Amino acid sequence: MSMASSTQEQYVTVATENHETTCWGCGLRLLLPSHASVFKCGWCGAITNQSKQKCDKKGLRWRRLGDRCILTIVLVFMLFLIFGGVWAVYPVVYSISLFGIFHSIITVTLVVATISSFSLSAFRCAGTPPNLVWGSYPTVANGDLENYTFCDYCSKPKSPRTHHCRSCGKCILDMDHHCPFIGNCVGADNHRSFIAFLISGLFSTIYISIVSAHAGLHTWPPLTYSIGRIHGTTSENLAWRICFNDDRIERSSMAAATFYLRGGNLLKSLKLTSAQWRRKEGLPKSC
Repeated sequence: MSMASSTQEQYVTVATENHETTCWGCGLRLLLPSHASVFKCGWCGAITNQSKQKCDKKGLRWRRLGDRCILTIVLVFMLFLIFGGVWAVYPVVYSISLFGIFHSIITVTLVVATISSFSLSAFRCAGTPPNLVWGSYPTVANGDLENYTFCDYCSKPKSPRTHHCRSCGKCILDMDHHCPFIGNCVGADNHRSFIAFLISGLFSTIYISIVSAHAGLHTWPPLTYSIGRIHGTTSENLAWRICFNDDRIERSSMAAATFYLRGGNLLKSLKLTSAQWRRKEGLPKSC
C-alpha cells in the first residue's frame, strides 16, 4: 500500500512539473518540463527558445542611413581617383612612353573590374533564405524544419546557415559579415563579387602607385630639398616617398575602420555576456 501511494505521488509530481506548449514550426502541442527554456520538436525538428526576448528594431533607419552615406563617399572617392588620375597622369604617360595604348587597356580593364564587382557587391542581394511552409501540422512533413530557429525580427523560420543582420533588417543566407564600405552584407549571393572587388582593388592600387611614381619621375625637375633632418633628397626619392606614403595612409584608414568594427563587436559580446549572467543570477535587466 505504501509503495502504491509513493508511485502515485511520483506521478502527481511529474505531472505538476510539466507544462504544455506549442511548436512554432508545425503547430503541434508538446508536453515539456517547466525548466526547459530551449527544446526541439520531435516531428518537424524546429528549435524553440522560450527565454529569448522579443527584439526591437530601434535604430534600423539610422543604420541604413549611415551605410548609404559611407557607400556614397566610397563611390565618389573611387570615381575621383579614376577620372582625376586619368586626367593628370595619362597625358604624361602618352608623352614619355610608347606603351600608352597598353596602359589604356590595363586602366580600362581594372576600372571595369573594380566598378562592376563593387556594384554587384553593394547593390545585389547578399543571400535570400528559402521560403518554407510552416506553422501547420498537415503541411509540415517530418524533419522539414530540422534545426531551424525562429527569427524574432523577420517573424519567419531561420535555417542554421542563416543569420539576421540588424543593419540590413533581414536574414542573410551564409552571412559572413556586414561591410559598411559596400553598405551591404557579404553572403551566399555576393561573396564571389566581394572577393573579386578586393582583388581588383588591390591590383588597381598597386598599378596606380607605380604609374604615378613613373609619371612623377619624368615630370618633376631634378631638385633637392631639406625638411627637418632630411637633406639631399632627389626628385626620384620624393616621388617614391609620396607614392608609398599614400599607400600607408590608405592602409591606416582601413585599419582604423577595422578597429572600429572589432570594437563594436567586442562591446556587443560583453553586453550579451552580462545579460546572460544577470539571467543566470536572477538579477533585473540593466537599462
